[in-house]
Amino acid sequence: MLMAHPAVLKNLIAQYEVLRVLHAEEGSEEVRQRMNDIAYTLCVSTGTRDIDTALVAARHQLPGARPEDDSVLTA
Repeated sequence: MLMAHPAVLKNLIAQYEVLRVLHAEEGSEEVRQRMNDIAYTLCVSTGTRDIDTALVAARHQLPGARPEDDSVLTA
């Protein structure tokens, strides 16, 4: 499996988190679609099938992540 560069993953995670906040506040179709696009890209980039798993997998691939590091788990 190809691995996404950590900088790309970090950027995708940041974009998804911002979009999640915007969606909670606005709920616009444009924000929802962009969120879905980023979620899909994260899933493909991490070889996962759902966004929660993709976020955890992406965070584990970032520099400094450790298997026992609970800061990589989603709330």
